[in-house]
Amino acid sequence: MATTTARNTFTQRLIGALALDRAIYEEVEADPTSTGQAIAVVLMSGLAAGLGSRGLGGTTVQGIVFITIVSLVLWAAWALVTFEIGARLMPEPQTRVDVGQMLRTIGFAAAPGMLRVLGVMSQATIPVFAITSVWMLAAMIVAVRQALDFRSTARAIAVCGLGWALALAIALAMGLLFGPTVT
Repeated sequence: MATTTARNTFTQRLIGALALDRAIYEEVEADPTSTGQAIAVVLMSGLAAGLGSRGLGGTTVQGIVFITIVSLVLWAAWALVTFEIGARLMPEPQTRVDVGQMLRTIGFAAAPGMLRVLGVMSQATIPVFAITSVWMLAAMIVAVRQALDFRSTARAIAVCGLGWALALAIALAMGLLFGPTVT
């Protein structure tokens, strides 16, 4: 008798990712068909950051596009750096991961970033971006632990923290080099 495993819907996966549900991250890691969903989460998160930045006041359409692009590049840098650190520099003996598995789990870890659209309210912009950044870091830790089959959350924290710091440095450098000038 063959058994089948029920898959969660995209909405259920988003809710699970927001709730830091390890089972959801395991599910998307094992489901190559969820790559498109993970990409959608990252794109929605980036767009939400761009739109939410309107709350800072005076942000033009060009500024929104710039912030959206920086957000997407920052995510990609974070994903790549974290993959390299976790899979190559700090793996555990049981770590077996490919880029697709890592990108799917990390893609869903961007789900809290979709709430950045709430930053459009000027009083809430900075708190929304701060809270969602920490929430995304927590989601990333869960995603990395599951994708890299780490037994230790401490190792996942180290990999994500280092990856986050390096990705942030890349984003700051991009902002300084290519960002709009403030007069």
